[in-house]
Amino acid sequence: MTDLQKRIVSYYDNTWLDYRVLWINKKDRALHFGYYDTFKESHSEALEKMNQVMAGEVDIKPSDMLLDAGCGQGGSALWLAKHIGCTVKGVTLVPHQAAVANREANERGLNDKAQFSVQDYANTNFEDESFSVIWACESLCHAPSKKSFYDEAFRLLKPGGRLIVAEYIRYRRDYPTKDEAILQDWCSGWSMPDLDTWSEHQRHLIESGFTSINEKDITKHVTPSLHRLFRMSKTLLKMGKFLNFTKIRNDIKHHNQLASMSQYEALTKNLWYYCIYSAAKPIVPS
Repeated sequence: MTDLQKRIVSYYDNTWLDYRVLWINKKDRALHFGYYDTFKESHSEALEKMNQVMAGEVDIKPSDMLLDAGCGQGGSALWLAKHIGCTVKGVTLVPHQAAVANREANERGLNDKAQFSVQDYANTNFEDESFSVIWACESLCHAPSKKSFYDEAFRLLKPGGRLIVAEYIRYRRDYPTKDEAILQDWCSGWSMPDLDTWSEHQRHLIESGFTSINEKDITKHVTPSLHRLFRMSKTLLKMGKFLNFTKIRNDIKHHNQLASMSQYEALTKNLWYYCIYSAAKPIVPS
């Protein structure tokens, strides 16, 4: 395991309680942001709506075999297995997340449809062309090389298979020093090595062999969720500083809280946007 992977595991091991108290509920287990369509949705409804929107983008069907690349505690995978009926394999670097996801699958009677394992989504042990859909919801941000993920996704997809991704995208590379520092405060606090621009993602997708690339900026639909995290983190900041000063909360937890504010500051400065994009593995003519 690389140093970055160890940091990612440590990050999720240390912050699981914060996620559990402030974000996750027993029903959805979602670590991702929510999608607001009418802007009257509850937090839980918005989290579920994100799954619906992503699934609709690539028309996921009961017959699909899907890989959830960076599955967290299995929230999206379990939703897909229950509401669509497809078969899902989830992978995560974090052992406790895989354990929670497998337990939830068993308790919900979905263990025949959803199984989870500890693996690197850029280097899995699955056979070539094992999946018809690869799903990555706010997980590609942790990859040091986005190209490596796309190469593995292309290998794992059947011809005609679809890739669906929800991700944070930086607008450009040449930010002033102060703006770049804000973006990197967010990235480091969440154990993300960096964000790519859309042109970088698109180039890597094409180099890996993908076609039919479609991108949608859905920032306006996710902003209420981003602001919710910012508001909660800012409200609890004084308490967080005190707990960190007294060593009750360690630096990883404290920096996670600070990064949860930096993400929104970076958003208001137009340093990044939230994107859903899809691509396909072409069918080779016989």
